[in-house]
Amino acid sequence: MFTLFQRYGKPAIAVVVVGLLALAGYLWWDHSSKQSAGEVGEQFTMALDKLDARNLPAADKELVTVEQKGGDGSAAAAKLLRAGIALEQNKQAEAAKLFAEVAADGDAPQPFRDLATIREVSINFDTLPPQQVVDRLKPLATPGNPWFGNAGELVGIAYMKQNRNDLAGPLFAAISRDKDVPDSLKRRTRQLAGLLGVDAIDDVAKAASGDAPEPAAQ
Repeated sequence: MFTLFQRYGKPAIAVVVVGLLALAGYLWWDHSSKQSAGEVGEQFTMALDKLDARNLPAADKELVTVEQKGGDGSAAAAKLLRAGIALEQNKQAEAAKLFAEVAADGDAPQPFRDLATIREVSINFDTLPPQQVVDRLKPLATPGNPWFGNAGELVGIAYMKQNRNDLAGPLFAAISRDKDVPDSLKRRTRQLAGLLGVDAIDDVAKAASGDAPEPAAQ
């Protein structure tokens, strides 16, 4: 079972930096659209422009200023983006530290904290006790929660590491059936559920196609 985890689980933990940057940018835009962003908003926009131009050091410098001058939402969004930049630069420890700070910030908007929690856990997954992964992410790994798919996949893999396949299989199956989960994640969790002995395919036509298990996209 550990071999199964190595083959299918670890690629699923990889953080997609582009997606993180896009989401953090959207969350900041949604937050700032409800208030006057002023100079901080201009600096944030400049940082996004520099990110788009792949000038990561300059973008990080702008974001540090936003973090220092902005309100709770702006500062948290800036820190999320800085964590994404650190990941892009293969600075795993620095990224995890920034995510942890947002996750622990009681003044940051809850969606920011939830995202930061998932990303921090995903970076440190290999060094965290499986039960700690479960304890931190299980509140997010419930149907109807916006983070169900991402958090649930990590919780399921933690269950696999604990040899609790009776919990992992049904969780993967539930994720694969969730209409709000991306197709790539549905396929991955459906395959994992099947490998654990849980039939997650509701559509007979899909079953007839006989898809072979595929590693997660990186």
